[in-house]
Amino acid sequence: MGNALTYLGYFFVSIGAIFLFLGALGIFRMPDVYTRIQAGTKASTLGAMSLLLGVAFMEPDWWIKLVAMILFIAFSNPLSSHAIARGSYKNKLKPFSQEDIDAYEEVKEKMEEKE
Repeated sequence: MGNALTYLGYFFVSIGAIFLFLGALGIFRMPDVYTRIQAGTKASTLGAMSLLLGVAFMEPDWWIKLVAMILFIAFSNPLSSHAIARGSYKNKLKPFSQEDIDAYEEVKEKMEEKE
């Protein structure tokens, strides 16, 4: 049974390492801050959680601490990426896209009309 858990742990650590690598590659390759946020946050969240889950399978004594770390990552990564995106928007950083679409501004205008 211990051998099977070790192999399952190696599998999850490998998956986590792959996603972390792809997240780093996405941050390097994407053209603007908004797409970099998405590439970095989604891949690093899944990668770090998979990596920690793999370590939890390999070291069952650390299970509770690693699950707490996984929950912390699940809550903090989306919040931090939202804060970065909101700060970028408030500082008027434009997306790389050629189109001049600002859906958030349209929603704000509609909300102001209702008030």
